[in-house]
Amino acid sequence: MKRIESLTNQWVKDTKKLHKKKYRDLTNKFIIEGEHSVQEAIESHADIDVIVTTDEGIETYQSLLDDINEDNLVIVPDAILKQLSELPTPQKIIAVMNKQEESQSLGRKMLVLDTVQDPGNVGTMIRTADAAGYDQVILGEGCADVYQSKVQRALQGSQFHVSILTNVNLIQWINEVKEKNIVTIATALDETAMSYTEIGEQSSVAIVMGNEGQGVSQNILTLVDKKVYIPMKGKAESLNVAVAAGIVMFEI
Repeated sequence: MKRIESLTNQWVKDTKKLHKKKYRDLTNKFIIEGEHSVQEAIESHADIDVIVTTDEGIETYQSLLDDINEDNLVIVPDAILKQLSELPTPQKIIAVMNKQEESQSLGRKMLVLDTVQDPGNVGTMIRTADAAGYDQVILGEGCADVYQSKVQRALQGSQFHVSILTNVNLIQWINEVKEKNIVTIATALDETAMSYTEIGEQSSVAIVMGNEGQGVSQNILTLVDKKVYIPMKGKAESLNVAVAAGIVMFEI
């Protein structure tokens, strides 16, 4: 067990840098916050570098920390924990994680994100994919960084349940998927699209959801096997992309 008391400690300075994508990429580390996320990491046997908590946190999370090797535990005062957190009122536990090696194997049911840029949407969509029984999420080039704090908070541990591929060339990836006879479906608003309810549940599928403002890019729409839309029952013209993804995934 390591105890750090100074805000000027080099480890504190280096860990705080993980708020920036450049340093996350350089070190292959990222931060998760809160009891639930840390518990999911522990139960999933994820690659935890260290768990950071306070003296009060040691007592509050005693059962959670019972099986943690003391070499992987750092105790800090509240002032340091606040520096390491990106929340105004953080819980008294965070973890520094080592990034998982991305598996190139194809999943059975896959959600594909085409330039989805809002961190909350990305996190919610991955978490919803987990809830809907999808086992892989593909993030194309231009998506929000999955390791940033807003995405991690929205994930609530689902990052440890599904395989995630990042910065993927979607044109190349979809062509490879189609060669393996996996059905590819994208949401679209055009005359060739059918209602998502007409598809039926698929045993193996890749569903593409597009950018918040522009939707799925045209060069991807020309590649997919089917295009679907969600009929609106009220006066709203469209849905948030994360909401739409949930509706489609639970049906298909």
